[in-house]
This record gives sequence, C-alpha cells and structure tokens, in this order.
Amino acid sequence: MTSSILHLVVQAMDDKRGENIVALNMKGVSVIADYFVICHANSDKQVQAIAEEVKKSAQKEGIEIKRLEGFDQARWVLIDLGDVVTHVFHKDERPYYNLEKLWGDAPEVALEGVID
Repeated sequence: MTSSILHLVVQAMDDKRGENIVALNMKGVSVIADYFVICHANSDKQVQAIAEEVKKSAQKEGIEIKRLEGFDQARWVLIDLGDVVTHVFHKDERPYYNLEKLWGDAPEVALEGVID
C-alpha cells in the first residue's frame, strides 16, 4: 500500500508540474513516515494547485489525509498521508529548509517509471 501511495503522490506532483521531485526512503531513519516526497513550485498558486492535486488524488483512492498544513500561506504545504508525508515548497523556501540535506541519511528513491 505504501508504495502505491508514493506513486500516487509523485504522479499528482508531476501532473501539476512540481519541480525537482525527490522521494526519500525514511524507513530506519525516522519513525515519522516510510517516505518523504518533496517538490517545489514557482508561485503560490502552483504550490496550492500541487497540494490540491495530491489531496484530491488521495481522497479519490480512499487514503486518509491525517494532516494538511500551510495551504493558505502556500510557502510550505505539508500533507500527511500516514506512511507518506508530502512537502510542497515555494521555490524560495526549499533551499532554506533543505530537507534533503537535513535527512541526508535517508536514501533517495529512484522515480524512473513513476514520472512520465
């Protein structure tokens, strides 16, 4: 189930033109989630569009959204889908938080074949 949620999130991000999509395998690194999926967008509206697409795609598949934060500000939207936590950044915020470096112990998941 977790890998299908991961694929759903990555596809939703890609459909709304999320940039530099990265998935981190958090198993054994953090108890928060099995995967973090991170991307960024070039405007507030695009951040919200990506977050909305992830939310709609999850709901369509009956996946519970445990938490959604930051949507109104559209600088960093966090969508907690349980085993998969999604981070949608505004392009100006992503380098500041640099989650990829913060969670540098987590291996990156190959997304070939997931992103068209």
